[in-house]
Amino acid sequence: MGKSLFIAEKPSVAREFANALKVNTASRDGYLESDQVIITWCVGHLVTMSYPDAYDERYKRWSFDTIPFLPEEYKYEVIDSSKKQYTIVSSLMKRPDVTTIYVCTDSGREGEYIYRLVEQMSGVKGKDRRRVWIDSQTEEEILRGIREAKDLKEYDNLSDAAYLRAKEDYLMGINFSRALTLKYGTTVKDYLKRDRAVISVGRVMTCVLGIIVNREREIRSFVKTPFYRVLGNFILQDKAFPGEWRAVEGSSWYASPKLYKENGFKAKEDAEKLVAHLQEEPVGDILLDSISRKKENKNPPLLYNLAELQNECSRMFKISPDETLRIVQELYEKKMVTYPRTDARVLSTAVAKEIHKNLGGLRGYQPGAAFAAEILTKGSHRGIAKTRYVNDKQITDHYAIIPTGQGLNGLNGLAPLSAKVYEVIVRRFLSIFYPPAVYRKFSLCIKVKEEKFFAGFKVLAEEGYLKVMAKKTDDSGDKPNTAPRAPSPEEKRKDSGENEETEIKGDGEFMKLLETLKKGEKLAVDFYEIKEGETSPPKRYTSGSIILTMENAGQFIEDEELRAQIKGSGIGTSATRAEILKKLVNIEYLALNKKTQVLTPTLMGEMIYDVVGSSIKALLDPALTASWEKGLTMVADGNISSKEYMDKLNGFVGRRTEHVKRLNNQRTLYTQFQATAENYRK
Repeated sequence: MGKSLFIAEKPSVAREFANALKVNTASRDGYLESDQVIITWCVGHLVTMSYPDAYDERYKRWSFDTIPFLPEEYKYEVIDSSKKQYTIVSSLMKRPDVTTIYVCTDSGREGEYIYRLVEQMSGVKGKDRRRVWIDSQTEEEILRGIREAKDLKEYDNLSDAAYLRAKEDYLMGINFSRALTLKYGTTVKDYLKRDRAVISVGRVMTCVLGIIVNREREIRSFVKTPFYRVLGNFILQDKAFPGEWRAVEGSSWYASPKLYKENGFKAKEDAEKLVAHLQEEPVGDILLDSISRKKENKNPPLLYNLAELQNECSRMFKISPDETLRIVQELYEKKMVTYPRTDARVLSTAVAKEIHKNLGGLRGYQPGAAFAAEILTKGSHRGIAKTRYVNDKQITDHYAIIPTGQGLNGLNGLAPLSAKVYEVIVRRFLSIFYPPAVYRKFSLCIKVKEEKFFAGFKVLAEEGYLKVMAKKTDDSGDKPNTAPRAPSPEEKRKDSGENEETEIKGDGEFMKLLETLKKGEKLAVDFYEIKEGETSPPKRYTSGSIILTMENAGQFIEDEELRAQIKGSGIGTSATRAEILKKLVNIEYLALNKKTQVLTPTLMGEMIYDVVGSSIKALLDPALTASWEKGLTMVADGNISSKEYMDKLNGFVGRRTEHVKRLNNQRTLYTQFQATAENYRK
């Protein structure tokens, strides 16, 4: 009987497979072996695409004569630093006693690519190949993955998409970087007074640079507009509360061109005229014109995918997406959470059926123990499959990131930051088994002469899931707070001047008063005041918010049909976005403030933006980048062929490269650099 060969992506994962299989293995150089199985690993990529000079020595020199470079057959080579492990893995795959190969690299497009390159380079034939697809590294999940492993051929479309993604990045990187460097490198070098300037271009990288530069230029050109709001401090049975004037229908100022929106004036003098009019005798009765009371349910948020978690950690802990991915990967390898590189924010029905196991394990985790026990005791987990948190149609490769309930013995070995990230994941997971938070909302309209003032209040009536999130540092206002405090006139007010409810915290008497109020009741006014505000520029991207922006690229696309077409694709993938940002910072196109995680373009970055904008502007368009990603998804789903995709790719790269070669706009661009530098330094 032949042996089974298991090929993992890392030595640590290989050991987990050995433990799950419960085989007595002996350690060899680069693998483990027993009587029945061999377990080895790839240590990431072992094989890579060859540089152009491997095709022909003349490609070594950058020249317009050698681009566009569009090979018919691609060459690959073993990475020098990985040759030893490649030789080990390759020889094991070709051993006569190995009859079945279990592919256990990471369950995703990149993991598939890592294995397929090794198999291609080794020329392996005549073996039964099985794909192990798992969502966590727990023993039962590994055994399930092995038990349910499918023939590798069923993943051929995913493999095709992986190869195409690599070819796309390769062709665009080589052709566009060479073309733009040859055409504009000297212009950039001379302006920046550098020894040399290589213009690095990438399918996703350049698009992300464009998004951030565009935002910076919006901020730079933004002109603040002052506005003036009129507030009244009203008295109801010795209780004071604020009301905001709005120019609604019936007002003397209704639809006036002097207004900034309906709740403010462009000029202070007009606000002063309104106040004078309101105070002019006879004032008449100040009456409660209307009051509405309603309940508002706020449901627990969806579970984390990688982008949401990266954004949350950037905001809460001021760490980069790259650091978040490193931490959650560590938690995954310690069996504490499920597979991190996922775009889904829901669970599968299969996982929902077994969710009691995850909850049961969390009874041993102190911050979540009481909640997990309460959920299990009440049985609130039993109906989870019928909620919005479970949806098989919204899952592609993997479901959301959740705690496995296992690996808790590794808690003591975690760095404090890793422990905090784990707690965030646990609390989000536990919250979905709790009811919504319930607010009581009150909306008041007060009539003074023909003018109307509005006040809104809300109080947390039932905390629901918020009690699970209580420790979470959150700026959203959802965290319960029982500290007694009177409502503040400006509490929760946005910089834009938009009216929001004041949240009542700890004032039971005022709450009772609102419950008994009736239309027509008389009020008094203590004073009116004018509040000056000003419009705010758009916010700069942080390392977390740009990750979410990349995931939701459709927001930049005006065409509804195209926006619907690329839904779910975005710019880049959950596995690559953090690395792309890291590269942009490393090549000094972007600057990252490590304390705030705010991203800004460097002068070099803005000049590269100008270069691309004047030559291959399409690279800056999120719609184009997302549509390429959508195409890869269509290949993976079997909806289009590799040839269709490759023909389109070759055509795009070829045409755009030839276009750059014909351009003669260096002088114009140099002038543009001067304007860019002048604006940058302001």
